[in-house]
Amino acid sequence: MLRYVLVLYIFLSYCYDHMLIGKETGSRPNIILIMADDQGYGDLSCHGNPVIRTPNIDQFAKQSSTFERFYVCPVCSPTRSSLMTGRWNYRTGIIDTYLGRSMMFPDETTIAEILKANGYRTGIFGKWHLGDNYPLRSIDQGFDESLVLKGGGIGQPSDPPGGNGYFDPVLVHNGKLEAQIGYCSNIYTDAAISFITKQSDKPFFVYLPFNCPHEPLQVPREDYELYRSLDLSEKTFPMIGNPPSQKWDTEKIAKLYGMVSNIDDNVGKLLKKLDETKLTQNTIVIFLSDNGPAFPRWNAGLRSLKTTVYEGGIRAPFYIRYPGVIAANKKIPGIAAHIDLLPTLLSSCNIPFPKSLKIDGIDLWPILTGKQKEVSERNLFFQWHRGDTPQEGFAYTVVSSRYKLLQSGHPTNPTKKKAKPPANPVELYDLSKDPYEKNNIASEYPDIVHKMKNSYHEWFSEMKYARNFKPPEIILGNDKELTSILTRQDWRGPMAGWRTFDEGYWQVKIEKERNFRIELYFTPQNVDRELTVRFLNSEKKEKIPANVKMVAIESMKLPMGNGKFEATISGSLKSNDPKKGSTTGRSGVSWVQLEVIK
Repeated sequence: MLRYVLVLYIFLSYCYDHMLIGKETGSRPNIILIMADDQGYGDLSCHGNPVIRTPNIDQFAKQSSTFERFYVCPVCSPTRSSLMTGRWNYRTGIIDTYLGRSMMFPDETTIAEILKANGYRTGIFGKWHLGDNYPLRSIDQGFDESLVLKGGGIGQPSDPPGGNGYFDPVLVHNGKLEAQIGYCSNIYTDAAISFITKQSDKPFFVYLPFNCPHEPLQVPREDYELYRSLDLSEKTFPMIGNPPSQKWDTEKIAKLYGMVSNIDDNVGKLLKKLDETKLTQNTIVIFLSDNGPAFPRWNAGLRSLKTTVYEGGIRAPFYIRYPGVIAANKKIPGIAAHIDLLPTLLSSCNIPFPKSLKIDGIDLWPILTGKQKEVSERNLFFQWHRGDTPQEGFAYTVVSSRYKLLQSGHPTNPTKKKAKPPANPVELYDLSKDPYEKNNIASEYPDIVHKMKNSYHEWFSEMKYARNFKPPEIILGNDKELTSILTRQDWRGPMAGWRTFDEGYWQVKIEKERNFRIELYFTPQNVDRELTVRFLNSEKKEKIPANVKMVAIESMKLPMGNGKFEATISGSLKSNDPKKGSTTGRSGVSWVQLEVIK
Protein backbone atom coordinates (compact mmCIF):
# COMPACT_ATOMS: atom_id res chain seq x y z
CA MET A 1 0.00 0.00 0.00
CA LEU A 2 2.83 2.35 0.95
CA ARG A 3 4.45 1.68 -2.43
CA TYR A 4 1.27 2.78 -4.26
CA VAL A 5 1.02 5.93 -2.16
CA LEU A 6 4.66 6.74 -2.91
CA VAL A 7 4.15 6.18 -6.65
CA LEU A 8 1.02 8.35 -6.59
CA TYR A 9 2.89 11.09 -4.72
CA ILE A 10 5.76 11.05 -7.25
CA PHE A 11 3.27 11.10 -10.12
CA LEU A 12 1.31 14.03 -8.72
CA SER A 13 4.54 15.92 -7.94
CA TYR A 14 5.69 15.35 -11.51
CA CYS A 15 2.37 16.61 -12.89
CA TYR A 16 2.41 19.68 -10.65
CA ASP A 17 5.99 20.57 -11.56
CA HIS A 18 5.23 20.21 -15.24
CA MET A 19 2.02 22.17 -14.85
CA LEU A 20 4.05 25.09 -13.51
CA ILE A 21 6.66 24.63 -16.22
CA GLY A 22 3.90 24.61 -18.79
CA LYS A 23 2.50 27.76 -17.25
CA GLU A 24 5.90 29.40 -17.46
CA THR A 25 7.08 28.10 -20.82
CA GLY A 26 4.06 26.74 -22.69
CA SER A 27 0.83 28.72 -22.53
CA ARG A 28 0.95 32.47 -22.83
CA PRO A 29 -0.53 34.47 -19.98
CA ASN A 30 -2.88 37.39 -20.29
CA ILE A 31 -1.39 40.72 -19.15
CA ILE A 32 -3.05 43.67 -17.41
CA LEU A 33 -0.92 46.76 -16.82
CA ILE A 34 -2.56 49.30 -14.49
CA MET A 35 -1.00 52.72 -13.96
CA ALA A 36 -2.16 55.64 -11.82
CA ASP A 37 -1.31 59.26 -12.67
CA ASP A 38 0.50 61.37 -10.03
CA GLN A 39 -0.18 58.83 -7.27
CA GLY A 40 2.73 59.11 -4.87
CA TYR A 41 4.49 56.27 -3.11
CA GLY A 42 2.76 57.30 0.12
CA ASP A 43 -0.74 57.30 -1.35
CA LEU A 44 -1.41 53.69 -0.34
CA SER A 45 -2.41 52.19 2.98
CA CYS A 46 0.03 49.29 2.47
CA HIS A 47 2.88 51.86 2.38
CA GLY A 48 2.05 53.12 5.86
CA ASN A 49 -0.53 55.82 5.13
CA PRO A 50 -2.87 55.70 8.16
CA VAL A 51 -5.74 57.57 6.50
CA ILE A 52 -6.14 56.55 2.88
CA ARG A 53 -8.38 53.56 2.15
CA THR A 54 -7.03 51.21 -0.51
CA PRO A 55 -8.13 47.73 0.60
CA ASN A 56 -8.14 46.17 -2.87
CA ILE A 57 -4.65 47.34 -3.83
CA ASP A 58 -3.42 46.42 -0.34
CA GLN A 59 -4.72 42.87 -0.79
CA PHE A 60 -3.30 42.75 -4.30
CA ALA A 61 0.10 43.84 -2.91
CA LYS A 62 0.06 40.87 -0.49
CA GLN A 63 -0.48 38.54 -3.46
CA SER A 64 2.37 40.12 -5.44
CA SER A 65 6.12 40.62 -5.61
CA THR A 66 7.80 44.02 -5.63
CA PHE A 67 11.31 45.45 -5.66
CA GLU A 68 13.09 47.32 -2.90
CA ARG A 69 13.11 50.39 -5.11
CA PHE A 70 11.18 50.78 -8.37
CA TYR A 71 11.86 53.88 -10.45
CA VAL A 72 10.04 55.92 -13.07
CA CYS A 73 10.62 59.37 -14.62
CA PRO A 74 9.91 62.64 -12.77
CA VAL A 75 6.92 63.35 -15.08
CA CYS A 76 4.40 61.27 -16.96
CA SER A 77 5.02 61.21 -20.76
CA PRO A 78 8.64 60.08 -20.39
CA THR A 79 7.54 57.25 -18.09
CA ARG A 80 4.85 56.16 -20.54
CA SER A 81 7.23 56.02 -23.50
CA SER A 82 9.79 53.98 -21.55
CA LEU A 83 7.06 51.67 -20.33
CA MET A 84 5.87 51.01 -23.87
CA THR A 85 9.30 50.61 -25.51
CA GLY A 86 11.80 49.46 -22.87
CA ARG A 87 13.96 52.43 -23.90
CA TRP A 88 15.09 55.66 -22.28
CA ASN A 89 12.55 58.34 -23.15
CA TYR A 90 15.11 60.57 -24.89
CA ARG A 91 15.60 57.85 -27.50
CA THR A 92 11.88 57.85 -28.30
CA GLY A 93 11.46 61.58 -28.89
CA ILE A 94 9.76 62.23 -25.55
CA ILE A 95 11.37 65.12 -23.68
CA ASP A 96 8.57 66.66 -21.64
CA THR A 97 4.78 66.56 -21.24
CA TYR A 98 3.52 69.25 -23.64
CA LEU A 99 4.27 71.78 -26.42
CA GLY A 100 5.27 69.15 -28.95
CA ARG A 101 7.75 67.47 -26.61
CA SER A 102 5.55 64.51 -25.69
CA MET A 103 5.07 62.92 -29.11
CA MET A 104 6.77 59.56 -29.60
CA PHE A 105 8.40 58.72 -32.92
CA PRO A 106 6.27 56.25 -34.90
CA ASP A 107 9.24 54.02 -35.69
CA GLU A 108 9.46 53.09 -32.00
CA THR A 109 8.37 49.50 -31.37
CA THR A 110 5.89 49.16 -28.51
CA ILE A 111 5.07 46.16 -26.40
CA ALA A 112 1.56 46.30 -27.85
CA GLU A 113 2.96 45.90 -31.37
CA ILE A 114 5.11 42.93 -30.38
CA LEU A 115 2.31 41.20 -28.48
CA LYS A 116 -0.17 41.83 -31.29
CA ALA A 117 2.25 40.33 -33.83
CA ASN A 118 2.41 37.25 -31.60
CA GLY A 119 -1.32 36.60 -31.40
CA TYR A 120 -2.46 38.89 -28.56
CA ARG A 121 -5.55 41.07 -28.49
CA THR A 122 -4.44 44.52 -27.35
CA GLY A 123 -6.44 47.30 -25.71
CA ILE A 124 -5.73 50.65 -24.05
CA PHE A 125 -8.24 52.44 -21.82
CA GLY A 126 -7.25 55.81 -20.36
CA LYS A 127 -4.26 58.08 -20.88
CA TRP A 128 -1.92 57.53 -23.85
CA HIS A 129 -0.12 60.91 -23.87
CA LEU A 130 2.36 59.99 -26.61
CA GLY A 131 0.70 61.73 -29.55
CA ASP A 132 -2.85 62.59 -30.66
CA ASN A 133 -2.41 62.47 -34.42
CA TYR A 134 -1.41 59.96 -37.07
CA PRO A 135 1.04 58.23 -37.00
CA LEU A 136 1.56 58.75 -33.25
CA ARG A 137 -1.77 57.52 -31.86
CA SER A 138 -2.24 54.40 -29.77
CA ILE A 139 -4.10 52.78 -32.68
CA ASP A 140 -1.02 53.39 -34.83
CA GLN A 141 1.26 51.84 -32.20
CA GLY A 142 -0.22 48.37 -31.78
CA PHE A 143 -3.55 48.70 -29.99
CA ASP A 144 -6.60 46.98 -31.51
CA GLU A 145 -9.04 48.71 -29.17
CA SER A 146 -8.45 52.22 -27.89
CA LEU A 147 -10.54 54.44 -25.61
CA VAL A 148 -8.31 57.34 -24.60
CA LEU A 149 -8.33 60.98 -23.61
CA LYS A 150 -6.52 63.52 -25.76
CA GLY A 151 -3.21 65.11 -24.82
CA GLY A 152 -1.90 64.91 -21.29
CA GLY A 153 -5.16 65.07 -19.42
CA ILE A 154 -8.76 66.15 -19.28
CA GLY A 155 -9.12 69.84 -18.49
CA GLN A 156 -6.17 70.82 -20.67
CA PRO A 157 -5.84 72.57 -24.08
CA SER A 158 -6.33 69.29 -25.94
CA ASP A 159 -9.98 69.32 -24.82
CA PRO A 160 -12.61 69.83 -27.54
CA PRO A 161 -14.08 73.37 -27.88
CA GLY A 162 -16.30 74.03 -24.89
CA GLY A 163 -14.08 72.09 -22.52
CA ASN A 164 -14.14 68.64 -20.97
CA GLY A 165 -14.47 67.14 -17.52
CA TYR A 166 -13.91 63.96 -15.54
CA PHE A 167 -17.66 63.39 -15.55
CA ASP A 168 -19.27 62.52 -18.91
CA PRO A 169 -16.03 63.19 -20.80
CA VAL A 170 -15.53 63.29 -24.54
CA LEU A 171 -12.97 60.58 -25.32
CA VAL A 172 -11.33 59.23 -28.46
CA HIS A 173 -12.64 55.77 -29.36
CA ASN A 174 -10.58 54.11 -32.07
CA GLY A 175 -9.70 57.48 -33.55
CA LYS A 176 -13.13 59.14 -33.27
CA LEU A 177 -14.36 61.61 -30.63
CA GLU A 178 -17.24 60.11 -28.64
CA ALA A 179 -19.18 61.47 -25.67
CA GLN A 180 -19.23 59.12 -22.68
CA ILE A 181 -21.49 58.84 -19.63
CA GLY A 182 -20.05 58.45 -16.15
CA TYR A 183 -16.86 59.15 -14.23
CA CYS A 184 -13.66 58.75 -16.25
CA SER A 185 -11.96 56.05 -14.15
CA ASN A 186 -15.16 54.00 -14.06
CA ILE A 187 -15.53 54.34 -17.84
CA TYR A 188 -12.00 53.08 -18.51
CA THR A 189 -12.39 50.12 -16.16
CA ASP A 190 -15.76 49.08 -17.58
CA ALA A 191 -14.35 49.26 -21.10
CA ALA A 192 -11.34 47.16 -20.05
CA ILE A 193 -13.62 44.54 -18.48
CA SER A 194 -15.74 44.43 -21.61
CA PHE A 195 -12.59 43.86 -23.66
CA ILE A 196 -11.30 41.16 -21.30
CA THR A 197 -14.55 39.21 -21.27
CA LYS A 198 -15.04 39.30 -25.03
CA GLN A 199 -15.18 35.80 -26.46
CA SER A 200 -11.84 34.96 -28.02
CA ASP A 201 -9.30 32.17 -28.11
CA LYS A 202 -6.47 34.73 -28.07
CA PRO A 203 -4.71 35.97 -24.92
CA PHE A 204 -5.12 39.67 -24.16
CA PHE A 205 -2.94 42.62 -23.22
CA VAL A 206 -4.83 45.37 -21.40
CA TYR A 207 -3.17 48.71 -20.65
CA LEU A 208 -5.26 50.63 -18.10
CA PRO A 209 -3.55 53.99 -17.48
CA PHE A 210 -5.86 56.14 -15.34
CA ASN A 211 -5.60 59.93 -15.56
CA CYS A 212 -6.43 60.07 -11.84
CA PRO A 213 -5.53 61.32 -9.30
CA HIS A 214 -3.98 63.98 -11.57
CA GLU A 215 -5.48 67.46 -11.28
CA PRO A 216 -8.06 68.90 -11.76
CA LEU A 217 -9.31 67.23 -8.60
CA GLN A 218 -12.76 66.21 -9.82
CA VAL A 219 -14.01 63.34 -7.69
CA PRO A 220 -17.28 61.44 -7.18
CA ARG A 221 -19.16 62.81 -4.18
CA GLU A 222 -19.28 59.46 -2.38
CA ASP A 223 -15.49 59.08 -2.62
CA TYR A 224 -14.86 62.63 -1.46
CA GLU A 225 -17.19 62.11 1.51
CA LEU A 226 -14.85 59.40 2.81
CA TYR A 227 -12.25 62.06 3.65
CA ARG A 228 -13.81 65.53 3.83
CA SER A 229 -14.48 65.37 7.58
CA LEU A 230 -11.25 63.60 8.57
CA ASP A 231 -8.24 65.29 10.12
CA LEU A 232 -5.73 65.41 7.26
CA SER A 233 -3.30 67.77 8.94
CA GLU A 234 0.37 66.87 9.24
CA LYS A 235 0.03 65.65 12.85
CA THR A 236 -2.18 62.75 11.67
CA PHE A 237 0.64 61.12 9.69
CA PRO A 238 3.89 59.44 10.79
CA MET A 239 6.63 62.06 10.66
CA ILE A 240 9.35 59.88 9.20
CA GLY A 241 12.04 60.91 6.78
CA ASN A 242 11.54 64.37 5.35
CA PRO A 243 8.92 66.69 6.86
CA PRO A 244 6.77 68.57 4.34
CA SER A 245 8.54 71.54 2.78
CA GLN A 246 5.28 73.41 2.22
CA LYS A 247 1.97 73.75 4.07
CA TRP A 248 -0.55 71.05 3.25
CA ASP A 249 -3.87 71.88 1.62
CA THR A 250 -6.19 69.43 3.39
CA GLU A 251 -9.11 70.11 1.04
CA LYS A 252 -7.00 69.12 -1.96
CA ILE A 253 -5.73 66.05 -0.13
CA ALA A 254 -9.30 64.97 0.69
CA LYS A 255 -10.28 65.18 -2.97
CA LEU A 256 -7.16 63.38 -4.13
CA TYR A 257 -7.60 60.60 -1.58
CA GLY A 258 -11.16 60.21 -2.85
CA MET A 259 -9.83 59.80 -6.39
CA VAL A 260 -7.35 57.16 -5.21
CA SER A 261 -10.09 55.27 -3.39
CA ASN A 262 -12.11 55.33 -6.59
CA ILE A 263 -9.13 53.77 -8.42
CA ASP A 264 -8.95 51.17 -5.67
CA ASP A 265 -12.62 50.33 -6.17
CA ASN A 266 -12.03 49.91 -9.89
CA VAL A 267 -8.98 47.73 -9.35
CA GLY A 268 -11.10 45.59 -7.05
CA LYS A 269 -13.87 45.35 -9.64
CA LEU A 270 -11.38 44.29 -12.31
CA LEU A 271 -9.71 41.66 -10.13
CA LYS A 272 -13.11 40.29 -9.09
CA LYS A 273 -14.05 39.89 -12.76
CA LEU A 274 -10.87 37.88 -13.31
CA ASP A 275 -11.93 35.59 -10.47
CA GLU A 276 -15.47 35.22 -11.81
CA THR A 277 -14.28 34.36 -15.30
CA LYS A 278 -11.57 32.01 -13.98
CA LEU A 279 -8.82 34.10 -15.59
CA THR A 280 -6.87 34.93 -12.43
CA GLN A 281 -4.50 31.98 -12.57
CA ASN A 282 -3.36 32.75 -16.11
CA THR A 283 -3.17 36.54 -15.93
CA ILE A 284 -0.20 38.71 -15.01
CA VAL A 285 -1.42 41.89 -13.32
CA ILE A 286 0.84 44.89 -12.63
CA PHE A 287 0.06 48.05 -10.68
CA LEU A 288 2.31 51.12 -10.62
CA SER A 289 2.29 54.91 -10.83
CA ASP A 290 3.93 57.19 -13.38
CA ASN A 291 5.74 59.63 -11.03
CA GLY A 292 5.60 61.16 -7.58
CA PRO A 293 2.91 63.41 -6.08
CA ALA A 294 2.24 66.77 -7.70
CA PHE A 295 1.59 68.71 -4.48
CA PRO A 296 2.64 68.39 -0.80
CA ARG A 297 1.18 65.57 1.28
CA TRP A 298 2.45 62.56 3.20
CA ASN A 299 4.77 60.52 0.96
CA ALA A 300 6.30 57.93 3.29
CA GLY A 301 9.12 60.32 4.18
CA LEU A 302 10.54 60.45 0.65
CA ARG A 303 12.15 63.72 -0.34
CA SER A 304 10.41 66.21 -2.64
CA LEU A 305 7.73 65.85 -5.33
CA LYS A 306 6.96 65.21 -8.98
CA THR A 307 9.26 67.00 -11.51
CA THR A 308 12.31 66.44 -9.27
CA VAL A 309 14.91 63.68 -9.36
CA TYR A 310 14.78 63.15 -5.60
CA GLU A 311 13.20 59.89 -4.40
CA GLY A 312 9.81 61.54 -3.93
CA GLY A 313 9.70 62.40 -7.62
CA ILE A 314 10.89 59.14 -9.19
CA ARG A 315 10.22 56.27 -6.78
CA ALA A 316 6.86 54.64 -7.47
CA PRO A 317 4.68 51.86 -6.09
CA PHE A 318 5.05 48.67 -8.13
CA TYR A 319 3.42 45.27 -7.69
CA ILE A 320 3.27 42.29 -10.03
CA ARG A 321 1.07 39.20 -9.51
CA TYR A 322 1.04 35.86 -11.32
CA PRO A 323 -0.38 33.14 -9.05
CA GLY A 324 1.71 30.01 -8.84
CA VAL A 325 4.64 31.51 -10.74
CA ILE A 326 5.59 34.74 -8.96
CA ALA A 327 5.85 34.55 -5.18
CA ALA A 328 3.28 36.36 -3.09
CA ASN A 329 4.14 39.08 -0.56
CA LYS A 330 7.80 39.17 -1.56
CA LYS A 331 10.20 42.12 -1.68
CA ILE A 332 13.08 41.52 -4.07
CA PRO A 333 16.47 43.14 -3.33
CA GLY A 334 17.74 45.67 -5.84
CA ILE A 335 16.45 48.34 -8.18
CA ALA A 336 14.12 48.05 -11.15
CA ALA A 337 12.54 50.55 -13.51
CA HIS A 338 9.93 51.22 -16.18
CA ILE A 339 12.35 50.23 -18.97
CA ASP A 340 12.43 46.67 -17.61
CA LEU A 341 8.78 45.82 -18.16
CA LEU A 342 8.91 45.20 -21.92
CA PRO A 343 11.72 42.60 -21.85
CA THR A 344 10.30 41.05 -18.68
CA LEU A 345 6.80 40.62 -20.08
CA LEU A 346 8.08 39.26 -23.38
CA SER A 347 10.08 36.71 -21.42
CA SER A 348 7.03 35.78 -19.35
CA CYS A 349 5.13 35.08 -22.58
CA ASN A 350 7.98 33.15 -24.21
CA ILE A 351 8.03 35.58 -27.09
CA PRO A 352 11.40 35.77 -28.87
CA PHE A 353 12.97 39.17 -28.46
CA PRO A 354 13.21 41.04 -31.79
CA LYS A 355 16.92 41.02 -32.70
CA SER A 356 16.74 44.41 -34.38
CA LEU A 357 15.30 46.08 -31.28
CA LYS A 358 17.71 48.04 -29.09
CA ILE A 359 16.41 48.41 -25.57
CA ASP A 360 17.80 49.70 -22.29
CA GLY A 361 15.84 47.58 -19.83
CA ILE A 362 16.72 44.14 -18.50
CA ASP A 363 14.71 40.94 -18.22
CA LEU A 364 13.55 40.59 -14.61
CA TRP A 365 11.64 37.36 -15.20
CA PRO A 366 14.38 35.05 -13.82
CA ILE A 367 14.44 37.17 -10.66
CA LEU A 368 10.66 37.26 -10.30
CA THR A 369 10.43 33.49 -10.70
CA GLY A 370 13.25 32.74 -8.28
CA LYS A 371 15.77 31.46 -10.81
CA GLN A 372 18.08 34.40 -10.11
CA LYS A 373 18.55 35.92 -6.66
CA GLU A 374 19.52 39.52 -7.32
CA VAL A 375 19.20 42.21 -9.93
CA SER A 376 22.48 42.76 -11.77
CA GLU A 377 24.41 45.84 -10.73
CA ARG A 378 23.79 48.79 -13.08
CA ASN A 379 23.07 52.50 -13.20
CA LEU A 380 19.67 54.03 -13.91
CA PHE A 381 19.43 57.54 -15.38
CA PHE A 382 16.65 60.10 -15.05
CA GLN A 383 16.43 63.70 -16.15
CA TRP A 384 13.68 66.19 -16.79
CA HIS A 385 13.78 69.24 -18.99
CA ARG A 386 11.17 71.90 -19.70
CA GLY A 387 12.29 73.01 -23.15
CA ASP A 388 12.94 71.72 -26.66
CA THR A 389 16.52 70.61 -26.04
CA PRO A 390 17.65 69.02 -22.76
CA GLN A 391 20.58 70.66 -21.01
CA GLU A 392 23.45 68.38 -20.13
CA GLY A 393 24.28 68.32 -16.44
CA PHE A 394 21.07 69.87 -15.17
CA ALA A 395 18.27 68.26 -13.13
CA TYR A 396 19.51 64.69 -13.52
CA THR A 397 20.28 61.69 -11.36
CA VAL A 398 22.27 58.45 -11.58
CA VAL A 399 20.93 55.66 -9.37
CA SER A 400 22.75 52.44 -8.46
CA SER A 401 21.74 49.73 -6.05
CA ARG A 402 23.46 51.65 -3.25
CA TYR A 403 24.42 55.16 -4.31
CA LYS A 404 22.56 58.02 -5.90
CA LEU A 405 24.22 61.00 -7.57
CA LEU A 406 22.16 64.04 -8.55
CA GLN A 407 22.21 67.68 -9.48
CA SER A 408 18.86 69.22 -8.71
CA GLY A 409 17.12 72.17 -10.25
CA HIS A 410 13.96 73.19 -12.02
CA PRO A 411 14.54 73.00 -15.78
CA THR A 412 13.72 76.16 -17.69
CA ASN A 413 12.91 76.77 -21.32
CA PRO A 414 16.06 78.15 -22.99
CA THR A 415 13.95 79.62 -25.81
CA LYS A 416 12.33 81.97 -23.28
CA LYS A 417 15.31 82.65 -21.02
CA LYS A 418 18.63 83.37 -22.67
CA ALA A 419 20.75 82.80 -19.59
CA LYS A 420 21.55 79.20 -18.79
CA PRO A 421 20.37 78.44 -15.25
CA PRO A 422 23.17 77.79 -12.78
CA ALA A 423 23.72 74.16 -11.89
CA ASN A 424 23.24 73.30 -8.24
CA PRO A 425 26.04 71.53 -6.36
CA VAL A 426 26.33 67.81 -6.96
CA GLU A 427 24.81 65.59 -4.28
CA LEU A 428 25.60 61.98 -3.37
CA TYR A 429 23.55 59.73 -1.10
CA ASP A 430 24.08 56.23 0.22
CA LEU A 431 20.51 54.98 -0.07
CA SER A 432 21.32 51.76 1.80
CA LYS A 433 21.83 53.90 4.93
CA ASP A 434 20.02 57.10 3.98
CA PRO A 435 16.84 56.31 1.99
CA TYR A 436 15.43 59.77 2.76
CA GLU A 437 18.36 61.63 1.16
CA LYS A 438 19.27 63.70 4.20
CA ASN A 439 23.05 63.34 4.32
CA ASN A 440 24.94 64.57 1.25
CA ILE A 441 28.26 62.66 1.24
CA ALA A 442 29.62 64.00 -2.08
CA SER A 443 32.64 65.65 -0.44
CA GLU A 444 33.54 62.39 1.33
CA TYR A 445 33.55 60.17 -1.75
CA PRO A 446 34.97 62.13 -4.71
CA ASP A 447 35.89 58.94 -6.59
CA ILE A 448 32.30 57.69 -6.55
CA VAL A 449 31.06 61.13 -7.63
CA HIS A 450 33.56 61.22 -10.49
CA LYS A 451 32.68 57.72 -11.68
CA MET A 452 28.92 58.22 -11.55
CA LYS A 453 29.15 61.66 -13.14
CA ASN A 454 31.17 60.24 -16.04
CA SER A 455 28.56 57.52 -16.54
CA TYR A 456 25.88 60.21 -16.77
CA HIS A 457 27.80 62.22 -19.39
CA GLU A 458 28.34 59.08 -21.45
CA TRP A 459 24.62 58.30 -21.20
CA PHE A 460 23.62 61.83 -22.19
CA SER A 461 25.93 61.78 -25.22
CA GLU A 462 24.35 58.52 -26.33
CA MET A 463 20.86 59.97 -25.90
CA LYS A 464 21.76 63.04 -27.92
CA TYR A 465 23.34 60.94 -30.64
CA ALA A 466 20.17 58.82 -30.98
CA ARG A 467 18.02 61.58 -32.58
CA ASN A 468 19.72 64.85 -31.63
CA PHE A 469 16.46 65.71 -29.81
CA LYS A 470 14.66 66.54 -33.05
CA PRO A 471 10.84 66.55 -32.90
CA PRO A 472 8.51 64.00 -34.52
CA GLU A 473 6.09 65.17 -37.20
CA ILE A 474 2.32 65.03 -37.43
CA ILE A 475 1.13 63.73 -40.79
CA LEU A 476 -1.91 65.53 -42.22
CA GLY A 477 -4.19 64.18 -44.93
CA ASN A 478 -3.25 60.52 -44.62
CA ASP A 479 -6.04 58.07 -45.43
CA LYS A 480 -5.73 56.63 -41.92
CA GLU A 481 -6.69 60.02 -40.43
CA LEU A 482 -8.72 62.08 -42.87
CA THR A 483 -9.80 64.46 -40.10
CA SER A 484 -6.96 65.75 -37.94
CA ILE A 485 -7.22 67.91 -34.82
CA LEU A 486 -4.32 70.15 -33.78
CA THR A 487 -4.20 71.66 -30.29
CA ARG A 488 -1.87 73.69 -28.13
CA GLN A 489 -0.74 70.42 -26.55
CA ASP A 490 1.47 69.71 -29.57
CA TRP A 491 2.43 73.09 -31.00
CA ARG A 492 5.98 74.37 -30.70
CA GLY A 493 7.99 77.58 -30.90
CA PRO A 494 9.52 80.28 -28.69
CA MET A 495 6.11 81.81 -27.92
CA ALA A 496 4.23 78.54 -27.54
CA GLY A 497 2.25 77.95 -24.36
CA TRP A 498 -1.24 77.31 -23.03
CA ARG A 499 -2.30 80.91 -22.42
CA THR A 500 -4.80 82.80 -24.59
CA PHE A 501 -2.11 85.09 -25.99
CA ASP A 502 0.51 82.47 -26.77
CA GLU A 503 1.48 81.64 -30.33
CA GLY A 504 3.00 78.54 -31.88
CA TYR A 505 3.16 76.23 -34.88
CA TRP A 506 2.77 72.52 -35.58
CA GLN A 507 5.59 70.54 -37.19
CA VAL A 508 3.76 68.56 -39.89
CA LYS A 509 4.23 66.53 -43.01
CA ILE A 510 1.83 66.32 -45.97
CA GLU A 511 2.53 63.29 -48.15
CA LYS A 512 0.63 64.57 -51.19
CA GLU A 513 -1.13 67.80 -52.11
CA ARG A 514 -4.69 67.81 -50.76
CA ASN A 515 -7.62 70.15 -50.21
CA PHE A 516 -8.80 70.66 -46.64
CA ARG A 517 -11.78 72.19 -44.92
CA ILE A 518 -10.33 73.92 -41.85
CA GLU A 519 -12.16 74.97 -38.69
CA LEU A 520 -10.23 77.21 -36.29
CA TYR A 521 -11.29 77.98 -32.72
CA PHE A 522 -9.96 80.80 -30.52
CA THR A 523 -10.82 83.08 -27.62
CA PRO A 524 -13.31 85.73 -28.82
CA GLN A 525 -12.52 89.44 -28.49
CA ASN A 526 -14.77 92.48 -28.77
CA VAL A 527 -12.85 93.87 -31.78
CA ASP A 528 -12.39 92.80 -35.40
CA ARG A 529 -9.21 90.85 -36.12
CA GLU A 530 -7.51 88.96 -38.94
CA LEU A 531 -6.57 85.28 -39.15
CA THR A 532 -3.65 84.00 -41.23
CA VAL A 533 -3.22 80.30 -42.04
CA ARG A 534 0.08 79.31 -43.61
CA PHE A 535 1.93 76.16 -44.68
CA LEU A 536 5.00 76.44 -46.93
CA ASN A 537 3.94 78.55 -49.94
CA SER A 538 0.20 78.27 -49.25
CA GLU A 539 -1.48 81.07 -47.30
CA LYS A 540 -5.01 82.27 -46.59
CA LYS A 541 -6.34 85.22 -44.63
CA GLU A 542 -9.77 85.53 -43.06
CA LYS A 543 -11.47 88.39 -41.23
CA ILE A 544 -12.61 87.62 -37.69
CA PRO A 545 -15.61 89.70 -36.63
CA ALA A 546 -15.86 90.86 -33.03
CA ASN A 547 -17.05 88.29 -30.47
CA VAL A 548 -16.67 85.35 -32.87
CA LYS A 549 -14.92 82.21 -31.56
CA MET A 550 -14.67 80.08 -34.73
CA VAL A 551 -13.84 80.61 -38.39
CA ALA A 552 -14.17 77.99 -41.12
CA ILE A 553 -12.09 77.97 -44.29
CA GLU A 554 -14.19 75.91 -46.69
CA SER A 555 -11.32 74.97 -48.98
CA MET A 556 -7.56 75.39 -48.74
CA LYS A 557 -5.02 73.48 -50.81
CA LEU A 558 -1.94 72.45 -48.84
CA PRO A 559 1.14 71.34 -50.81
CA MET A 560 3.19 68.21 -50.28
CA GLY A 561 6.14 68.75 -47.97
CA ASN A 562 7.47 69.11 -44.44
CA GLY A 563 7.24 72.31 -42.45
CA LYS A 564 5.41 74.52 -40.01
CA PHE A 565 1.64 74.74 -40.07
CA GLU A 566 0.75 78.13 -38.59
CA ALA A 567 -2.54 79.78 -37.67
CA THR A 568 -2.10 83.22 -36.12
CA ILE A 569 -4.43 86.09 -35.25
CA SER A 570 -3.42 89.74 -35.41
CA GLY A 571 -5.27 92.81 -34.14
CA SER A 572 -6.17 94.46 -30.85
CA LEU A 573 -5.96 92.07 -27.92
CA LYS A 574 -7.29 92.40 -24.41
CA SER A 575 -4.42 91.72 -22.03
CA ASN A 576 -4.61 89.33 -19.09
CA ASP A 577 -3.19 92.18 -17.00
CA PRO A 578 -5.97 94.73 -16.30
CA LYS A 579 -3.37 97.45 -15.74
CA LYS A 580 -2.16 97.17 -19.34
CA GLY A 581 -5.59 97.40 -20.98
CA SER A 582 -5.69 96.65 -24.73
CA THR A 583 -2.54 95.92 -26.65
CA THR A 584 -1.74 95.29 -30.29
CA GLY A 585 -0.13 92.02 -31.13
CA ARG A 586 -0.55 88.45 -32.31
CA SER A 587 -1.86 85.25 -30.80
CA GLY A 588 -2.52 81.69 -31.86
CA VAL A 589 -5.65 79.66 -32.19
CA SER A 590 -6.56 77.07 -29.56
CA TRP A 591 -7.97 74.22 -31.67
CA VAL A 592 -7.75 73.41 -35.40
CA GLN A 593 -9.68 70.73 -37.28
CA LEU A 594 -8.52 69.84 -40.78
CA GLU A 595 -10.78 67.60 -42.85
CA VAL A 596 -9.71 66.25 -46.23
CA ILE A 597 -12.05 67.22 -49.05
CA LYS A 598 -12.29 64.27 -51.40
